Amino acid sequence: MVEVLNDADFELFRKVIYDESGITFSETNRSILDSRLKERLREKNLQSVHDYYKLITESKDEMKLLLDSVTTNLTRFFRNQPHFDAFEKYVIPHVIEEKKKTADKTIRIWSAGCSTGEEPYTIAMVLSEILPAGYDFKITASDLSLKSLMVGQQGFYPDARIAGIPENYLSKYFTKVEGGYQVNKSLMEKIKFDYHNLKNDSGARNLDVIFCRNVLIYFDEAAQTSVVNKFYDALGDHSYLFIGHSESLFGMNTKFEFLKTEWACLYQKNLK
Repeated sequence: MVEVLNDADFELFRKVIYDESGITFSETNRSILDSRLKERLREKNLQSVHDYYKLITESKDEMKLLLDSVTTNLTRFFRNQPHFDAFEKYVIPHVIEEKKKTADKTIRIWSAGCSTGEEPYTIAMVLSEILPAGYDFKITASDLSLKSLMVGQQGFYPDARIAGIPENYLSKYFTKVEGGYQVNKSLMEKIKFDYHNLKNDSGARNLDVIFCRNVLIYFDEAAQTSVVNKFYDALGDHSYLFIGHSESLFGMNTKFEFLKTEWACLYQKNLK
């Protein structure tokens, strides 16, 4: 019988997960950690959580699998439509106005915590529709879940997963195949899916927009501040940050400015 986490074990795993990723487990979501650990123990044919703890401290691959298992990958195409309205009608027009002052005609986007890819593909479809001639875009889509990244890279979504995509977008950017829809190659080529732990610096610089929605809720305040400040460093002048509609940078020690548009609230890096 696989043992249940006792208080000491819970603290042990909670600390190592926090140290590795910034993800915080409290008493309210302790049962999630407990159930995910049971799954990993069954998968590795181990009886003791202490044996498994030894394994994750010795194997970076198994640590990645554990972090993958404790993340929640809830997403859909055009999730929170007001964000995409603000992106299309406010953010991109302002980014293009700034680009006109330079020779740079490429819009650079990071979808951080992209899950199975619906968000970056949504961004790519919107940009494909609205960018004026002569402009291009590149999207980096990252996540802590290797399984989710593989789904995004494959670009196949069952029929039930394409709800919310406007019919004109669906017919233009997807091909109907058995059991679902396949993202067209021309759109897939615009997105680079990449494993990334938000605790670390991505190395990206001069980005125009970062989407990191419904991810900060998994971090405590210290980890949130660290992640957000890394986003600030990754963004260029006159750039923008989208976070989840239930998330806020209020009270956080960051340099971002709050921005309220006609469609949605977001944040900007607007160097004077």
